[in-house]
Amino acid sequence: MIAARLKHHLEARDLPYDMIRHPYAATAMECAEAAHVPGDHLAKSVLIHMEEGPILAVVPSNQHVNLTALQAMMKRRLGLAREDEMEEVFDDCDLGAAPPVGMAYDVPTVIDDSLTGLDKVWFEAGDHKTLIQMRGRDFDRLMRRARHGDICCMH
Repeated sequence: MIAARLKHHLEARDLPYDMIRHPYAATAMECAEAAHVPGDHLAKSVLIHMEEGPILAVVPSNQHVNLTALQAMMKRRLGLAREDEMEEVFDDCDLGAAPPVGMAYDVPTVIDDSLTGLDKVWFEAGDHKTLIQMRGRDFDRLMRRARHGDICCMH
């Protein structure tokens, strides 16, 4: 299943994509394994709490968000969003399966530089059994309005 707001956003921008079905996977890393895609090419969404409202950090599934680097970039104190914030923002998605396209949800987005310029990128479609696959250049166009920076660190 693809989340309604994500589908509308992709179609409005006329960006081609494929849907890849895979066995249920709870985490982004498990998802990469289940779908047989490289973890460093699977974009993971992490909702970040900021006083002015949430932001979405997008990093490879085999990495963590470097909150210190992100705080320095945003010049704000940040923390991980609570589960109820995730449910409120991504109300058409299963909990923990939010797509990295914050723009479809009116959420400012920051993406790690390592996800730019890839041949292919995969990301959650809104449930725990479906991935979106895009050519890297289309993903780059999709994420053009996001802020870019070095915001991740190894597990």
